[in-house]
Amino acid sequence: MTISAFLSRGVLLGAALLLVAGCGGSKPEAEVEPTPPPPVAATPEPVPEPRDETRDYVAVDPNVEYANVLRPIHFDFNQYNIRGDARSTLEGIASLLKKNGDWKVLVEGHCDERGTAEYNLGLGEQRALSTKRYLSSLGVPEGRFQTISYGEERPVALGQNEDAWAKNRRAEFRVEAPGS
Repeated sequence: MTISAFLSRGVLLGAALLLVAGCGGSKPEAEVEPTPPPPVAATPEPVPEPRDETRDYVAVDPNVEYANVLRPIHFDFNQYNIRGDARSTLEGIASLLKKNGDWKVLVEGHCDERGTAEYNLGLGEQRALSTKRYLSSLGVPEGRFQTISYGEERPVALGQNEDAWAKNRRAEFRVEAPGS
């Protein structure tokens, strides 16, 4: 190999080394502003389902909404006849029931703790039945009523005195309205 060929190769080799060395260096990168994330589409508000006008809707439980009308009535000791002070309450209940002809009513008969369990179940049933008959006499059809006796099993007042016993001798009302 001649010297000129040797030198040419050396020059080429040197140039190649410079080229490689120059590529291996790092250049400072240009600063780039970060790109903001794409805007998120707003979630649409839920659309309420259209009201089905063919269904019956009850805004609240009528036993709660009309608690001031559907008040219990009370009875004297060992009696099931309707007392005079219960008549205005029963007239209000009858008026409410006539305005709401699709309501069904459960009349519950209750007793105080005196007497046997069997006797009190019978007396409670008589109280529920006399209450139902009285409401029917005011124009509410008997077919809208059911009766039940709880006897002495569901007292509202605890105690063994006349005040507690008087509160427990009662008839209560539970309304069942369509949709409730």
